[in-house]
Amino acid sequence: MRKDSIIYTVLFTFVVCLLFVLPLALANELTKARVAANRDLAERRAVLSALGLLPAGAKLDAEGIEALWSAKVVPMPELRPKLFRSSSVDGEHYALELGGAGLWGRIEAVLATDASVSRIVGLEILSHNETPGLGGRIDEAWFKAQFRGESIKDGGISLVQGQDSGDKDPDNGRVEAITGASLTSGFVKTIVDRGIADLAGLRDKGGLR
Repeated sequence: MRKDSIIYTVLFTFVVCLLFVLPLALANELTKARVAANRDLAERRAVLSALGLLPAGAKLDAEGIEALWSAKVVPMPELRPKLFRSSSVDGEHYALELGGAGLWGRIEAVLATDASVSRIVGLEILSHNETPGLGGRIDEAWFKAQFRGESIKDGGISLVQGQDSGDKDPDNGRVEAITGASLTSGFVKTIVDRGIADLAGLRDKGGLR
């Protein structure tokens, strides 16, 4: 077969593609279950953290996360997918997985509030594609800590420009934006406000007690 023929070119291209694609497809198939399990573990860790059930810096392994999840968290798919409830001495808390647009892609998060949807219990960022060192700082501890225990005012939170030190008043309904990343901070506010509205809607229908 002549190497400059169309048939040779097609066959050569097919073989080369097969040699590259087949191993990738095989690797994807072999790791699919593990990837799904890791994703599920990350989601559970984020929900536990947002609900205040996972102390900061806790290094629980998969079995520890599973045990804590089974003991403390109740999924509520009958009300909404990815809605979870947890009981504590402070009453019922609810966590909701949600997401929305960011500057460079989708931001996935977990928002938890009390049953009256008057105060945020916690916020965790599951995934994002924001710029490292700027918008990517939304998953830094200081930024997320601002939401823990924050009062909800007029159905949402307010965003103010600060010094990346975090708003220290949990009763003013405000959080500091990230310096140089006001757009990403605003996207997070939009996601949080929508989560608050969704939970308030469930509360008004008698779903949250």
